[in-house]
Amino acid sequence: QVQLVESGGGLVQPGGSLRLSCAASGSIFSIYAMGWYRQAPGKQRELVAVITSGGSTNYADSVKGRFTISRDNAKNTVYLQMNSLKPEDTAVYYCNAHRVGTMDRHWGQGTQVTVSS
Repeated sequence: QVQLVESGGGLVQPGGSLRLSCAASGSIFSIYAMGWYRQAPGKQRELVAVITSGGSTNYADSVKGRFTISRDNAKNTVYLQMNSLKPEDTAVYYCNAHRVGTMDRHWGQGTQVTVSS
């Protein structure tokens, strides 16, 4: 079982940038697909970005061109670089690890991102 710890959230003005980190421990990080999800108050949790064990990426249309997901397997860490932030990006952001083709899924505790003037 893998443990995930997010960091890097906070308050930022519209148009600003923030980088989230998710550090993994307890398993072999490199075999997992990693994703970032977010959940705003009163809304369902939604997928923001995903990166496979091979490094392929996919993004929600709402963040495409603004956010970048990356991973550093040597550091067992996945990142989400968020640029040109908008108020609608405000949410709790969660890190997810999934060993594709299995029931092995794990979630971090979440980190709050608030975009406001």
